[in-house]
Amino acid sequence: MTDFIINNLNEFLSYTGFANASWGNIIMICVGALLIWLAIKKDFEPLLLVPIGLGIILGNIPFKIDAGLEIGLYEKNSVLNIFYQGVKGGWYPPLVFLGIGAMTDFSALISNPKLVLIGAAAQFGIFGAYMTALALGFAPNQAASIAIIGGADGPTAIFLSGKLCPALMGAVTVCAYSYMALVPVIQPFVMRLLTTKKERVIRMKPGRKVSQTERILFPIIGLLLTTFIVPSGLPLLGMLFFGNLLRESGKTSRLAKTASNALNDIVVILLGLTVGCSTQASEFLTIDTIKIFALGAFAFIIATASGVLFVKVMNLFLRSDNKINPLIGNAGVSAVPMAARISNNLGLEYDRHNYLLMHAMGPNVAGVIGSAVAAGTLLGFFS
Repeated sequence: MTDFIINNLNEFLSYTGFANASWGNIIMICVGALLIWLAIKKDFEPLLLVPIGLGIILGNIPFKIDAGLEIGLYEKNSVLNIFYQGVKGGWYPPLVFLGIGAMTDFSALISNPKLVLIGAAAQFGIFGAYMTALALGFAPNQAASIAIIGGADGPTAIFLSGKLCPALMGAVTVCAYSYMALVPVIQPFVMRLLTTKKERVIRMKPGRKVSQTERILFPIIGLLLTTFIVPSGLPLLGMLFFGNLLRESGKTSRLAKTASNALNDIVVILLGLTVGCSTQASEFLTIDTIKIFALGAFAFIIATASGVLFVKVMNLFLRSDNKINPLIGNAGVSAVPMAARISNNLGLEYDRHNYLLMHAMGPNVAGVIGSAVAAGTLLGFFS
């Protein structure tokens, strides 16, 4: 009887996390805890970093892999594996884009169409990072998955990396969301560096009033133009414009409210948690991950700088009474509405009566469209 009890106790102990833990697990659990701390204590995008941080901890709880317990993310029939199919199969990102479309007002872009060029210019960060990733030895499909971080769009990064290089999806996604959370830290430095005090106080003309007809036609025309050019971006672009049509039609407010609130919240919870779980130590703690984070920072800085510098170039061809404040150039990335708020806050810092938020929303929503088009272009080339 004593031997039976001892043998069972030893077997039980062999299943515990203490018996199966590695230094990699401990490091990743600390990383997850750090993200949660940043989200709660520093208010760095808590809606994103809390689920991802807890997911990292959850995904790195050590257990006996060959025990057949069906509890790990990569074990078939486990609950986490079922949730993960939404990431692996690319279901979650289009649903997030549906919510973004339903909650976003495109009026600022419609009233001043030239702002779309700023959103396009910010995508240089993606292609600059792509060329750099190739130079560092990454394969073309890997480089494309990494480069999309420059768009500052987590769902797009998940969608593209899941299609082109699933092995890098965890690192790419955590990197993308981390830099999105660090928008208030990274972008102001670049914006101050590239602008003068005179440029920062430029006051822009208020946008014209946009009619309901224009707001209804925009998602339809936008869908046709973008998807005819880049059909491979259809899952993201289609859902983005569909969500916006629900918002602007005036007849589907219940659907728009569901898409932008309850449905979006559910998808963000599952997306953040499962992406965090995918960053298991054995796959995440590699030299390539360090390179990805370095390339992500480079891409994000280049995207911000490209938007700001492009506005400065545009101003060379605009009348003195129609200049654009370069501080809205940073909003060309896809971090809605975080980047636009940074434009506004920095503008108020130099002129407390100069509100740039609505102007910045133009390139900001253009950046959402631009990042999806860029992802579709890369997917078309490498799929």
